[in-house]
Amino acid sequence: MQIEYVFDTVCPWCYVGKRRFERALAQRSDTRVTVQWRPFLLNPDLPPEGIDRQTYLDRKFGGAARVQRVHAAVTAAGLAEGIAFNFDGITRTPNTLKSHRLIRHAITSGRESDVVEALYRAYFIQGLDIGDKTVLADIGVGVGLDRGPLMDYLQSDLDATAVLNDNARAHRLGVNGVPCLIIDGNYALAGAQEPDILLRLIDIVRESEAEAAFS
Repeated sequence: MQIEYVFDTVCPWCYVGKRRFERALAQRSDTRVTVQWRPFLLNPDLPPEGIDRQTYLDRKFGGAARVQRVHAAVTAAGLAEGIAFNFDGITRTPNTLKSHRLIRHAITSGRESDVVEALYRAYFIQGLDIGDKTVLADIGVGVGLDRGPLMDYLQSDLDATAVLNDNARAHRLGVNGVPCLIIDGNYALAGAQEPDILLRLIDIVRESEAEAAFS
């Protein structure tokens, strides 16, 4: 079973959804699953250096009261999944193209899942700027990537077009919000769903594929 997890690296609900998704998979350990991390750029028009976090929040939510409500809801969901969101520690909203390139680069060494988790920890818990090449290099080194080749990669534009193409593909498939799971290219589930919902879909896919195999 191939599952595409469509997400952005600055999406807090995607982090919550990732934990719920992982809990669901742990309950179906008898199912062979290949997970592909697919980019969805929530803010593709941000400058490469990103923007001040408060400026971003004011533009997106229109006021402190709404920001507090949103953060409170995500914080509560995060705590239930073992995530201690530190929204006050974030000072910059990055353009996420480089972070998705880092994930793509890590595929060659099989460390892409580790990079995804490390990016979320860096941004949402440590408040680091994951649009900064040095920060990204440190994250990559932290999961076992070699700094020299990694810095050369980050200094280039390699895979930028591939990330943008994946983002465009997600939109063509009708994805307009994240997280979104796409299973075997035929089934989709949007939102940070609880494990029982995810399990239902996984079981439906397993049953339909088993029936197709014997038809």
